[in-house]
Amino acid sequence: MRLDLAGALAQDAADPLASFAAQFHHPFDDAGRRLVYLCGHSLGLQPKSAAQYVEQELKDWQRLGVLGHHVAARPWIRYHEQAAAPLAALVGADESEVVAMNSLTVNLHLMMVSFFRPDLKRNRVLIEKSAFPSDRYAVVSQLAFHGLNAAEHLVEIEPRPGERTLRTEDVIHRIEQEGAALALVLLPSVQYLTGQSLDLAPMIDAARRAGAVVGLDLAHGIGNTLLSLHEWNVDFAAWCSYKYLNAGPGAIGGCFVHERHARGLGLPRFAGWWGHDPAVRFQMGPEFHPIPGAQGWQISNPPVLSAAPLLASLEIFQRAGIRRLREKSIALTGYLQRLIETLLPGLVDIVTPSAASERGCQLSLRIARSHAAARRSHDLLAAAGVVADWREPDVLRLAPIPLYNSYSDVFTAVDALSKAVRP
Repeated sequence: MRLDLAGALAQDAADPLASFAAQFHHPFDDAGRRLVYLCGHSLGLQPKSAAQYVEQELKDWQRLGVLGHHVAARPWIRYHEQAAAPLAALVGADESEVVAMNSLTVNLHLMMVSFFRPDLKRNRVLIEKSAFPSDRYAVVSQLAFHGLNAAEHLVEIEPRPGERTLRTEDVIHRIEQEGAALALVLLPSVQYLTGQSLDLAPMIDAARRAGAVVGLDLAHGIGNTLLSLHEWNVDFAAWCSYKYLNAGPGAIGGCFVHERHARGLGLPRFAGWWGHDPAVRFQMGPEFHPIPGAQGWQISNPPVLSAAPLLASLEIFQRAGIRRLREKSIALTGYLQRLIETLLPGLVDIVTPSAASERGCQLSLRIARSHAAARRSHDLLAAAGVVADWREPDVLRLAPIPLYNSYSDVFTAVDALSKAVRP
């Protein structure tokens, strides 16, 4: 592949998914310049159809009032169910195992209420040391809720000295070391800072052999990599929908519960009426009868205006196909890698693993200059019209999204970066 603009444009012309970019609103600056948006790992772009979905609900609310729960174009009372099939396809699950509800951290808490049941011997939780802060806060607060302290009961796995990413064998070894003391293993599918996609299947197998419950944070995995939650035998997973799923800031999240736990026998839960059997929900009885499957963990009815953009985005995913998107992602991120390695040797280090199987869309970079100079490089990149993401103390994250980014976007971004990093 030619590493110039003409080569990038040729790749765009041959891209079978190129037309999907026109189905999203791309940001512009005050001067009317279209920005190169490589920040979908933080907030996805708005699908143009999202407004139509939201406006439909507003019109139905205006026209029907409370009757919209039953006779709206997409009846609100079962609104969340419309997301089940496309979400199941994205995470590798049965429809009954997924539900759109709440937000990521709320769902993690609800899952830990049910699945983190420490006793005198099995009372430790394993996470990665550089977990997204909200995950760590949630786990530490759950430990405290059970009268446990993080110093003794939180196990944090980290890369080897001098390395930036985790080794599969090290995670497995630590799981085996903890053995019967381990109550829960909670891991990301894709690490938010480094962009590393974990080799989850053997880690999950090791946790199951140890007798631990397995939970996943899919914030950076869903809509980005290929997932097989049912086959992997994960107990639970949770995700947000505002990153790769393009559902908008603060959008409704989602949850997976393996069918082994369909009826939640023996599991405590924080219950709410929307998790109650819909056949008798409106009889307003005092006893809680959970819906079998993930829906049984719902607490409240879905926020329709928040869920509407998710349906718009999922419809695009269904047409594009996650496997075709993953194929383009591998090629597009590989192109970004080759450009950086060819045009910026010695100036930029790639933290993210080089193997396509060990990453999603995102490349995390370290600029080989002082902190102040590296941060200034990010600012210069922004001034050049490239929307990227800086994470202290030294990581620049770029994510070419296959649904709406092009090879020419990537070339333009690296060309701007090459100017920004040079003294």
